[in-house]
Amino acid sequence: MQTVEMNKKAVHLLEEWDPFLAGPDAYQLEIADVVADLHLLDHPTDLAKRIREIYEHSYAMWIPLEECMQISYKLLAVKFEAKCIIS
Repeated sequence: MQTVEMNKKAVHLLEEWDPFLAGPDAYQLEIADVVADLHLLDHPTDLAKRIREIYEHSYAMWIPLEECMQISYKLLAVKFEAKCIIS
C-alpha cells in the first residue's frame, strides 16, 4: 500500500467518525491535521491525545479519550499495514 492510498484510507475512516454529529464534511481541516500527525506518531495513546487536541481546539468541545483511542487504533492499523506492505 502506497502512502497516498494509506492517506485515503485514513481520511475515509476519519470522515466516518463524527464525534460532534456535525456531518461528514465538517472536519476537513481536522482530518488533514490528524493524517499529518499519523505519519509522525506510532503509539495509540499519543495519537489519541493529538486527535482530541485537534478536534477540541476547533470545536471547543470535549471528547472522551476512549473515543479518540478507538479511532487511533483504526488509523494505526492502516499505517502499520502500509508499512508492512511497503517494506
